[in-house]
Amino acid sequence: MLAVGVALAVSLAVLAVASSGGHHRNKDYAPFADCPLSNPVTDVCIFAQAESGELIIGKKTIPVTRTMTLQGGAHQNEATGKQEFIGAEGGDTFSRTPQVVPGGLYGIVAPKLLPKILRELFYEFIAQGAADVTATTELAAPASSIGVNTQNLIEAKGIGLSLPVKVKLSNPFLGESCYIGSNANPIVMSLTTGTTHPSPLHKPITGKPGHAKFKDEYNLITIEEDSLLSDSFAAPSVEGCGGILSFLVDPAVDAGLGVPVPAGDNETILNGTLRDANAPAVRASRRER
Repeated sequence: MLAVGVALAVSLAVLAVASSGGHHRNKDYAPFADCPLSNPVTDVCIFAQAESGELIIGKKTIPVTRTMTLQGGAHQNEATGKQEFIGAEGGDTFSRTPQVVPGGLYGIVAPKLLPKILRELFYEFIAQGAADVTATTELAAPASSIGVNTQNLIEAKGIGLSLPVKVKLSNPFLGESCYIGSNANPIVMSLTTGTTHPSPLHKPITGKPGHAKFKDEYNLITIEEDSLLSDSFAAPSVEGCGGILSFLVDPAVDAGLGVPVPAGDNETILNGTLRDANAPAVRASRRER
């Protein structure tokens, strides 16, 4: 939630002066199949994957063991001087990738207000393996709400990527609408490749911008082994867990997870690979097929 390995670390200034000519290898540009090229303002295509890391919310540490993907494009708004993210075209901008929550529901106590038969059902689910829980980090706002600052990512300072997300908790007992965060109250992960500035009660952590490889006259750039971090976001109480019994189940899940949690007591680490390509070069590669 979370996403996400996710990194954007290539300067648009570099791409702006790169030639869109040269020999194009279609396989090199294949990851950009969902780049929003129909949008004429798209300057660059982005395909970023978080391949490892972890999300710490309250008492739970959720390892990233399944690759999370962020894709789309970016545009430099000359009027504001800011970069704007453009969502993927034909595919998911941010993949919904379930991550296993170690320990699941073990340790969560059925609310005393539940009728005896429902408390017994609660523990029966746990005994039969329904304690297995997955956490899926999802976008909680339009793709245009994703914040991008590639210069900060390159220089390992400030916020380079801002993701408004919500985290879906899934298993048969929790139902299909159990979330930490929501569209109305998203978890905003402000990620950096530099050093974080947490509260005085916590130690700062440091990411890294990764190693760049250039190809096709600088039109295609791959950044490997990057690491984006955030430790400044708050995590609200869960909502919608247990279906019609959410008014009873939500407090039990809150107690088990240790939420709500104020800003500074949660952490995201996303390690992965970024592929970034000049949009004209991607268009040219498609014409060469």
